[in-house]
Amino acid sequence: MDKINQLLCEVMTPGAPEGNRLVKAVFADKRKKSQEHKKVTLRPVTIKGEYMYQAEFHFDKKVTHQNIPYYEVIDFANELMAKSFKQVNLLTETQDIQILASKPEKPRITRRDAVHKAGSLEHNRQKQYIIDDGKPVDFLIELGVMSPEGKVHQKHYSKFRQINRFLEIAEDSFEYLPKEGTLRIIDFGCGKSYLTFALYYYLKLVRNRNVEIIGLDLKQDVIEFCNSVAKKLGYDELKFLTGDIADYESDGADMVVTLHACDTATDYALINAVGWNSRVILSVPCCQHEMFSQIHEPVHDPMFKHGIIKDKFNELLTDSLRGLKLEACGYSVNMIEFTTLEHTAKNIMIKAVKTAGGKRQPDAAGKLIKTPAMKKASEEYEALKKFYGVSPTIDKLEI
Repeated sequence: MDKINQLLCEVMTPGAPEGNRLVKAVFADKRKKSQEHKKVTLRPVTIKGEYMYQAEFHFDKKVTHQNIPYYEVIDFANELMAKSFKQVNLLTETQDIQILASKPEKPRITRRDAVHKAGSLEHNRQKQYIIDDGKPVDFLIELGVMSPEGKVHQKHYSKFRQINRFLEIAEDSFEYLPKEGTLRIIDFGCGKSYLTFALYYYLKLVRNRNVEIIGLDLKQDVIEFCNSVAKKLGYDELKFLTGDIADYESDGADMVVTLHACDTATDYALINAVGWNSRVILSVPCCQHEMFSQIHEPVHDPMFKHGIIKDKFNELLTDSLRGLKLEACGYSVNMIEFTTLEHTAKNIMIKAVKTAGGKRQPDAAGKLIKTPAMKKASEEYEALKKFYGVSPTIDKLEI
């Protein structure tokens, strides 16, 4: 632990040299499966004029925070490494430092130039983005979001924020993807593909990962445009195809993205993803109309006489059933807020990851066994479906 302690002291003490100061630390790779929090992030902040560190504990269903005095943070970080995690990434102003410590007494330490810029320590500080305003990014220039000088056009700033929000969510999911080899990603209903290009740019050009990304959409003219942009930029492993989500066939994908695929198209994207045993699913549903005429529960009639109320309720019920179905298939599911698109207020994202606890094991007869959590989700799904008398398309997903 001496090497780890020495490195922590170098970047976490208030008097650390300029350029060497910590921006963020990310502790991951649990030592014990029984440990409830799966990741901890640590940031220096000033709150009401006091310099300290804020720890963010990530659980399956929630995130909690703890403020730590600066003079206790080294001990706190050392304890996390000794008892809870095998890996920490220290992001400083000029370097990204990774410590792999399966054996704390013999850590493996690697360094590279920093990817992110350092931010202010103020707790309510200006937002720091993965892609910066002011730095030219080729795909954003081609898609009209940025000027050639790297300045985001004012009318496209909401799109710029959305792209960064998506990359933040995706980045938190990368720990569940294969660490080596080529990552295979499919974006269903990709449209003009701002986010598809963003994924390729970030994974291939920033993270130096080998990727194969496919965007699928029904609009031939949009697909031709996206392919021409990808060719112009030299994004050789990014392809766009014309096709229907429900009929699409593939060998599979590590990650499936479906943002604002209309109505049951979302269900077919989820069905495909589960069939491929995809590790990560990021889905923002849209236009959940299927069960509007199916819902029947007299006690709700005073609510449902207002069409707008029934429509919003229908959206929540549809996505709740989708989430339960994914949990019944062995995924850990979170419903999180996603930034709004330019022309819609649909901003609930279904984030599903296939964790080690979600892997089904065969019994003596070779039949896959459901975990207690999967059984519970399946029972809750059936009860909710029966209560409202609905038959959603996601029912086609076999478990």
